[in-house]
Amino acid sequence: MENQKVMNRSLVVVGAILIQLALGAIYAWSVFTPSLTAEGWTKAETQGVFSIGLASFAVFMVFSGKQLKTLGPQKLTIIGGVILGLGYLLAGLFGGTSFMSLLLLLGLVGGAGIGIAYVVPIAVGMRWFPDKKGMITGLAVAGFGFGAMLWVKLAGSWGHLIENIGLSSTFITYGIAFAIMVIIGGMWMKFPPAGWKPKGYEEAESATTEVNDDKEFTSNQMLGKIQFYLIFFTFVVSAGAGLMSIGLMKLYPMEALQANGFTELEASAIAGTAMAVCFSLANGIGRIVWGILSDKLGRKTSIIIMTATQGILVIMFTYMAGSEFLLYLGATLIGFNFGGNFALFPTITADTFGAKNVGQNYPFVFLAYGVGGILGPILGGIMGDMGNFPMAFTISGIAVLAGTVLTLMVKPAKK
Repeated sequence: MENQKVMNRSLVVVGAILIQLALGAIYAWSVFTPSLTAEGWTKAETQGVFSIGLASFAVFMVFSGKQLKTLGPQKLTIIGGVILGLGYLLAGLFGGTSFMSLLLLLGLVGGAGIGIAYVVPIAVGMRWFPDKKGMITGLAVAGFGFGAMLWVKLAGSWGHLIENIGLSSTFITYGIAFAIMVIIGGMWMKFPPAGWKPKGYEEAESATTEVNDDKEFTSNQMLGKIQFYLIFFTFVVSAGAGLMSIGLMKLYPMEALQANGFTELEASAIAGTAMAVCFSLANGIGRIVWGILSDKLGRKTSIIIMTATQGILVIMFTYMAGSEFLLYLGATLIGFNFGGNFALFPTITADTFGAKNVGQNYPFVFLAYGVGGILGPILGGIMGDMGNFPMAFTISGIAVLAGTVLTLMVKPAKK
């Protein structure tokens, strides 16, 4: 096959990052919550919209995986971008600050658009970079983490959108931007031609790969394997702890800092920086670094290290949230490990059940993210309304450490 007839695979990386920057919108939710609580929303309601968005994201990703072969990656991406954009646009036009309207438009519809588009860059990237699965997956999802920082800062301290144009107009602006970015990135979402391989690539078992890539499992076969459930439940607790931390990264430190003598204004600025800069930046960097590390260490070893350190950090966060320096450190380390989930779980799915079907198989694993997205933030919201944020972090940390034990039990899958 002549090289000039094949698309430059670097364009896949550019498209993937552009798409994921827009999809990272879901993590920007925390920047809207202070305005909504000022309108009378409870903490549980603010976390409820976030949780529905995460659950919708995960469920529609399964649908997207099933349609990948039928519709093709390019069409799926564009459909996802249009739905995401419409959710935010309609929320701005008709939602206002109504709980039910924002629950449906931002949570359900917005989450659906993200879920439909999300799996495509991962599946396409692994086909173009079979030699560097961890690295390409890390890069493909890094934009998701960096996107959170971008949209939070534009709405807040960089662009002052909420202050200058209000919530509704911010939603409209974001909806248009999201749709344009995903559609442009989607233009490069194409699978390589049949039989194509990178120059010099030999399809052999890597020293860090638990299972040979030629062992391809269908989704039904995968669902019958204990390995799937061990990976799934580890992802539930690991994602749930991180998502709870995201949802509370503004509210909890504000309370803890004020209890230690900071003014409300100082506490708000410090907590905002912890979420929008420390957590979000580390979240994006963690995806790339953990992806590259897993190509060298192996996916299983990487997940064991990541979850063990994350469990300890989440428990310790209850002692870190009230100090400016320790808050920045804790947010950075928790964000870094949280980002690793999105590079490591797609690749362990590919290694364990085959790379060719990862577009169909990973959405089932990713349902764990939806489960964690319900359990984690709602636990945080309920505990927050009871005035006991520390208990929420302690419970989550212990659960993540249990996930470390589950990962130790993962063995190669056999047909």
